[in-house]
Amino acid sequence: MDYQPIPTVKNASPFDASQDAQVLRAAMKGFGTDEQEIIDILAGRSNQQRQAIKGIYEAEFERDLVDDLKDELGGKFEDVIVGLMMPPVEYLCKQLHAAMAGIGTEEATLVEILCTKSNEEMAQIVAAYEERYQRPLAEQMCSETSGFFRRLLTLIVTGVRDGLTTPVNPDEAKEQAAQLYSAGEAKLGTDEEVFNRIMSHASFPQLRLVFEEYKELSGQTIEQAIKHEMSDELHEAMMAIVECVQSPAAFFANRLYKAMNGAGTDDATLIRIIVSRSEIDLETIKQEFERIYNRTLHSAVVAETSGDYKRALTALLGTA
Repeated sequence: MDYQPIPTVKNASPFDASQDAQVLRAAMKGFGTDEQEIIDILAGRSNQQRQAIKGIYEAEFERDLVDDLKDELGGKFEDVIVGLMMPPVEYLCKQLHAAMAGIGTEEATLVEILCTKSNEEMAQIVAAYEERYQRPLAEQMCSETSGFFRRLLTLIVTGVRDGLTTPVNPDEAKEQAAQLYSAGEAKLGTDEEVFNRIMSHASFPQLRLVFEEYKELSGQTIEQAIKHEMSDELHEAMMAIVECVQSPAAFFANRLYKAMNGAGTDDATLIRIIVSRSEIDLETIKQEFERIYNRTLHSAVVAETSGDYKRALTALLGTA
């Protein structure tokens, strides 16, 4: 099944960066702030267009647009707007860095960002991370994780996965499925190294074939095998790869549901997914969310958020 990513945010047309810069300046000048104007413009433009507005704003007013926004806004609403102003790869780098800063590590954030990327996307993140933080991502990650989980993420970050231009190989898929079976269900204990190698090296289209062959061979799905054979962070990482191979939209829909389910809201995850997927496949994620949970993503977000924060998120969902 070919994945059809549909974004909610596209290039605005017509687009006048100078006019947008003027409106943003007026919205923040003097007493009070016109938050709705800020939402209408920034949530209604692509990232490329936001960068153009930022450049013109600085040239015309000799002020930094992001600094002005930070001065005028606050809380989770500020997090959304400042996130929108960052180039997408830099935004993910900032999220990775925050997940590893301070005491403890947010493994789920590392999994969400690293295990869902193609090799081409991973290479961009690795380069941008080192440029931004003057430290290789793999090095920092190694100091924050351990065991087979660390090994898997290191393999992914160092770029061993086959590129999207690598043709799929049905014969190799049969062999890889057999290796996974031998490393897990067919023996006492688990050879995690084999799982790590195949899950980190094969491209997503190749893994799709491997998982089909695995079911043919063992009578079980790869998810059932991982559930039996793995635990903790390694289990989460493996399941993220499997879900993204089968349907990235379903993976992110599930993450959004978990962020809003139960007591309290995981706002960081909610913001990160809506901001980072808005120009990729947020429309597809909305469709999957409704299919899986029988309610709209819009209704879930509205129930969990309020004020300008809610208005910014629903604008990005295209349902404001």
